Amino acid sequence: MSDSTKREIPLLPLRGLLVYPSMVLHLDVGREKSIKALESAMVDDNKILLATQEEVQIEEPDADQIYKVGTVARVKQMLKLPNGTIRVLVEGLQRARIDEFIRKDDFFQVSITYLEEIKANDNEVEALMRLVLQHFEQYIKLSKKVSPETFTSVSDIDDPGRLADVIASHLPLKMKDKQEILETIEVHQRLERLLNILNNEREVLELERKISQRVKKQMEKTQKEYYLREQMKAIQKELGEKEGRAGEVEELRAQLDKSDVPERIRTKIEKELERLEKMPTTSAEGSVIRTYIDTLLSLPWTRRTIDNLDISHAEKVLNEDHYGLEKPKERILEFLAVQKLVNKMRGPILCLVGPPGVGKTSLARSIARAMEREFVRISLGGVRDEAEIRGHRRTYVGAMPGRIIQGMRTAGTVNPVFLLDEIDKLASDFRGDPASALLEVLDPNQNDKFSDHYIEETYDLTNVLFITTANTTHTIPRPLLDRMETIYISGYTEVEKLKIAQGYLLPKQMEEHGLGRDKLQVSEEALMKLIRNYTREAGVRNLNREIANICRKAAKLIVSGEKKRVVVTPKTVEALLGKPKYRYGLAEKEDQIGSVTGLAWTETGGDTLNVEVSLFPGKGKLTLTGQLGDVMKESAQAAFSYVRSRASQWNIDPDFHEKNDIHIHVPEGAIPKDGPSAGITIATALVSALTSIPVRKEVGMTGEITLRGRVLPIGGLKEKALSAHRAGLKTIILPKGNEKDIEDIPESIRKELSFILVEHLDEVLRHALVKNDLVK
Repeated sequence: MSDSTKREIPLLPLRGLLVYPSMVLHLDVGREKSIKALESAMVDDNKILLATQEEVQIEEPDADQIYKVGTVARVKQMLKLPNGTIRVLVEGLQRARIDEFIRKDDFFQVSITYLEEIKANDNEVEALMRLVLQHFEQYIKLSKKVSPETFTSVSDIDDPGRLADVIASHLPLKMKDKQEILETIEVHQRLERLLNILNNEREVLELERKISQRVKKQMEKTQKEYYLREQMKAIQKELGEKEGRAGEVEELRAQLDKSDVPERIRTKIEKELERLEKMPTTSAEGSVIRTYIDTLLSLPWTRRTIDNLDISHAEKVLNEDHYGLEKPKERILEFLAVQKLVNKMRGPILCLVGPPGVGKTSLARSIARAMEREFVRISLGGVRDEAEIRGHRRTYVGAMPGRIIQGMRTAGTVNPVFLLDEIDKLASDFRGDPASALLEVLDPNQNDKFSDHYIEETYDLTNVLFITTANTTHTIPRPLLDRMETIYISGYTEVEKLKIAQGYLLPKQMEEHGLGRDKLQVSEEALMKLIRNYTREAGVRNLNREIANICRKAAKLIVSGEKKRVVVTPKTVEALLGKPKYRYGLAEKEDQIGSVTGLAWTETGGDTLNVEVSLFPGKGKLTLTGQLGDVMKESAQAAFSYVRSRASQWNIDPDFHEKNDIHIHVPEGAIPKDGPSAGITIATALVSALTSIPVRKEVGMTGEITLRGRVLPIGGLKEKALSAHRAGLKTIILPKGNEKDIEDIPESIRKELSFILVEHLDEVLRHALVKNDLVK
């Protein structure tokens, strides 16, 4: 086809186009270099090399950005267009390889080598040609990009190399694939490569067709549904039925599209919507389905608040809201620290146990504020129906979700602080056991799939921080208690109550009653009198009421014009609130025989308890009065038995129990008393009465006694020590086993009391009785 295998020729770089030999096509040439190359070709023998540039975007390609194999073409016709570009008709002649770029300044002149096709004229090539034609025919049937007439013209080609080139030119291939076919000189390989490309293209077209059919079916289904819905609306309108149901369903569908419900819930809602759509407007079940869908849509499934895990911020918030309560606060800060380190942690179940009014509920609210979470509280007091926790089945009239799901719905997030108040007040009857239903809620290993009867789907509660409160753990079932981390909050001491009144209660009540500091002033002594003589409680609820009472009285005095400013002192407290409601135990003014000051713990704090023993002639009858419980009676019996066993050593008549009746009495007989901690007190009072040795007036004592005279540890030492200090006692005798508990007593109180640790009753008597020669 060429005069020689090597020659010099102008180069025309093509963008996004490739010309094969035997192809005739029009080109629009606009680049200056390309126009000059064309002009140079026209001067010579109308031949030019057409080579494709690698990147379409490049305006002025360099030599290394042009493929090295191209097609030598003859320029058959040139036409200058009005916009300055030249339209050229070219005919591809033969493959050629660029050996060298000779000229690069105003246009590319290259040295080329013609590439002769390597033909293998055998049966395999013939078979390949037939296969290529078959695949090309199937491709044309699937694709709309190539006309059927093209196949007719292609099938007449006998030359295998030309057949491959023509088919490749009609395929919408990537430029890289087209260039590979151009560079394949061996005809056999070229046909094989083309066959692979046709195979891949055919498979892709098959997939496209399937996808297209699927989409078409879906569209047809949607259109059909729309058409049927419109028909249904028209029928309902004709029947005079309210058109609201269809509108209602559309509204719910719109809500579903915007919601964050998981896929399984979405499927469930869609099924229910289909049911709702088919129901007449007058159907009662329609409203049941509507309520059910509303419930599922309004529940938070993924929406959450971002936790504030700043420990210093949390500590500041907790201290702002509550005075004391160090252990609960410490536990919350530990939880936040762990959350910050691990990012994901199953929420712990905290159970705050303590007497009424100590701030359990408000502490839970503070935790939510500190973590910047939503807060939900539900009261379990008196709940006796399991359905209150788990919800009712939808088959029942008036069915609704349980309190847990309702609480989550109220919170609107999946990670609120959830307070279950008064968990110890749960009851059970024929309607089930709510405490057992709570076992799943309060188990971090199970509550990721909490099952509510109403919603009929599992709900994840693992992100919830559950806090429960109780006054006592005795009534909480053991399996339920075992799932919770119990934090005991003891009653406030007088010192703590005073701090709370000064820092929290009084400022709050003054603000609520519109009283500034210029209008009302309450002295510390007046607050202490309120605490001691007007309230008897472990918490501060009644104290808050009494402070509110004072604020009201002060407001009345100021508004009526009687006073411009009210100053409350211990003396004016009685004028405002009346006579004291309570009294507290005081130390004896003189040393007494047969009367000992014991220290008692009550639910409202500590108090002193006088134990009196009286002897009179009789037949050995032991009388116990003062509304004593069984344990306290047994302690008195044990003390009595020990005194009898040591009578001769203490110079007591060994037959005293046969000649005398003994009466042990604990004053304030209307108040029930129980517990073993009055053991050494009763024993000391007995010894004092039998020996006529007085007991020191400044000594108070507490401790359990055994039949051998050993002194065992007791509880509530902190409260007992505070009551002793309040009563004016100077010395406390306590068991050696309680030595560790002395640290819990406020330092200011510890400084003013002396503590004597004892292990045996002999030591008690040595320190308690006025005469120390009784026990050596």
